[in-house]
Amino acid sequence: MSVPDLLRLLALSAIWGGSFILLRVASPVLGPVWLIEIRVLLAGLALLLYAKATGHDLQLRARWRRYLLLGAVNSAIPFTLISAAEITLDASFAAIVNATAPLWGAVIGVAWLRDALAPRALLGLGLGVAGVATLVGLGPLTITPAVGLAVLASLLGAASYGLGSVYTKARMQGAPPIGMAVCSQLSAALVLIPLVPFVPPISMPNATVILCVLLLSLVATALAYVIFFRLVVNVGPARALTVTFLNPIFGVIWGALFLGEHITASALVGCAVILLGTALVVGVRLPAPWARVRPAEAVAGE
Repeated sequence: MSVPDLLRLLALSAIWGGSFILLRVASPVLGPVWLIEIRVLLAGLALLLYAKATGHDLQLRARWRRYLLLGAVNSAIPFTLISAAEITLDASFAAIVNATAPLWGAVIGVAWLRDALAPRALLGLGLGVAGVATLVGLGPLTITPAVGLAVLASLLGAASYGLGSVYTKARMQGAPPIGMAVCSQLSAALVLIPLVPFVPPISMPNATVILCVLLLSLVATALAYVIFFRLVVNVGPARALTVTFLNPIFGVIWGALFLGEHITASALVGCAVILLGTALVVGVRLPAPWARVRPAEAVAGE
């Protein structure tokens, strides 16, 4: 991986790890539906302007039905569930639980695509479950019905991300990456808009909340997608996936720095076990520092 791509990977991890603290601040004020509707709409419009300015063909007419479903399972549903969870959960806690997304993707891939799971992947799934149990059972939060529902919502959000990744593999082959980015966000806005009149904001946002919403929309979604798909093009999807392992680390760091959340021993242990399990499931192998990206790892450009 080149130095510019390594910097892109670190920047993307910092951005997506930081999205959890933005959700933690804005969700209790706007509520999950309004917050995510604004997030995906602003992000989709910003990405649309970028796509038009750079002359990309979104293939909307040919793929709009699949874009709509992708927007639902990969953005509208998980964004809303995680936002709802963060009304109760700490940002760092939610970031660690979200690292189970590749584990869910592996399970769904077995059920849908008949992908085989190697013994190491089965061990990884077991470690992932143990990591979540450690995090929940020994974490700083007192287990109440509200906390239980929040953890469930966070896990379902991660599962929806896993479903989105499998759906992309099964149904979105040949789709332009920027087309998936633009249309999935605008589709998510369409999916959520019928709920908006029935779930009003919890309270009026102040300047801090408005800033968080703008950062969440324009930086943590629009800009992050541009960086992510550039990584996919440059280094291949397997190496771009390593962002999964850095997101919770940054989530814990940002939560401690900006929200004063405590980094407990159980959180560190749970995070380590989840990440180890995820590494086993996705078969990540750390390349030697001098290794180069092989031509077979490249994917079609945008």
